[in-house]
Amino acid sequence: MTTQPAPANAVPDRAEQSLRHTLLSPGYLRLLLLCVLLGVPIALACFFFVGLQHELQHWVWTALPEAVGYDDPPWWWPLPALVLAGLILAPIVTRMPGGGGHLPVNGLGGAPVGPRALPGAVLAALATLPLGVVLGPEAPLMAVGSGLALLAVRRAGAAADPRASAILATAGSTAAISTILGGPVVAAVLLIEGAGLGGAQLVALLLPCLLASATGALVFTGFGQWTGLKIGALALRDVPPSAAPDAGDFLWGVPTAALIAVLVTLARELGRRTVSWTRQRTAVRTVVCAAAVGVCITAYALITGRSPAEAALSGQATLAQLAAHPHAWSVGALVALVACKGLAWGIALGSLRGGPIFPAVLLGTATALACSGLPGFGVTPALALGISAAAAAVTGLPLASAVLSVLLVGGDAHDQMPLIVTGSVVAFIVAQVARRTEPRADGEREPGAGTEGGAPAGTAR
Repeated sequence: MTTQPAPANAVPDRAEQSLRHTLLSPGYLRLLLLCVLLGVPIALACFFFVGLQHELQHWVWTALPEAVGYDDPPWWWPLPALVLAGLILAPIVTRMPGGGGHLPVNGLGGAPVGPRALPGAVLAALATLPLGVVLGPEAPLMAVGSGLALLAVRRAGAAADPRASAILATAGSTAAISTILGGPVVAAVLLIEGAGLGGAQLVALLLPCLLASATGALVFTGFGQWTGLKIGALALRDVPPSAAPDAGDFLWGVPTAALIAVLVTLARELGRRTVSWTRQRTAVRTVVCAAAVGVCITAYALITGRSPAEAALSGQATLAQLAAHPHAWSVGALVALVACKGLAWGIALGSLRGGPIFPAVLLGTATALACSGLPGFGVTPALALGISAAAAAVTGLPLASAVLSVLLVGGDAHDQMPLIVTGSVVAFIVAQVARRTEPRADGEREPGAGTEGGAPAGTAR
């Protein structure tokens, strides 16, 4: 008796049936409802976290200098601020559970930060980022999201289900980071690309994250309008006039994207070397690294005569200024910004705590705008390309980086889509070639692994 071959559509049918069974199961529907409910407290926690950080940052870099008689922070201002940041961070890294959160040189991936490690991550971020640490708030926000989600799992008595814990932790992290990356779309694309999943498994993971992100974004935006508090989200209110890319933009844009990838990779290599150096005498060397970051920022102020605040902090404020007034910086000032902030960022990646994406986007944008004076290379194409190339180089996620660039540039991005995608792909390939294949910089488990919930965050590498 001969066996008839299975129909070609048998496997897809089984996958669809499995997906339908998963989506309609009572446990999954309860999981979706829980993700919607989790989006509210996570968004509120992120709102107050970012709002408090913004207020502290304004006090350190605007209100306090004015109170002592300066219109802008003087050139020496970063030195005591960063030394203080190092003194605060050192005992958190060496004594508190979780060591203050993920090492930024390792990106945003790894195991979620659990409830036990969450206080150290929040304290490290709120106490040091406003002092001028050249890192962003995205990693601490993701720690807040995953920590609160895992805490809710424990309170609900569902911690025994590792798959549910993993999905909820990922949904919490995604909801948190969506609040500052333009909403759930960027977070969803980042999840799709970073998780490396497909088919029914992807849909089952994506839906909870989308619901949590959408709920969180709604609460985050509405609460900001109600309270009137300012937050430091990554957004460009004003961009240069739209101009369709031409042959000159591609001629100069492709090597510029490659240059951005090389610069980002070099900074990350410096971060890895810094990690190796700080493994011994961690507390003392953490303070030394923080002081070195302050020296780099001070050098920018001395070289350019501009405010050191432009090279300090995460960079979203300076990025908005660059987009709105790109010609206010000379080429020399942009080169100095890339050199000094890039060096400071590389040191901070391996010794301090925060997120790696925001400073990288500023460095890529400044590099591209410094090259925009080349014949045939426009300012608007350079801005769009710089964002996508830097994001792709630092995250390893070219599609999510292109979407981020499109949303940041706004309505003018439609004409720039070919250049944005090309720059993202070129930067990704160059970064992968330039980056050495090596283990994680710390060589250990991430904070929060094991009993804190060791599921991969599945967002960015």
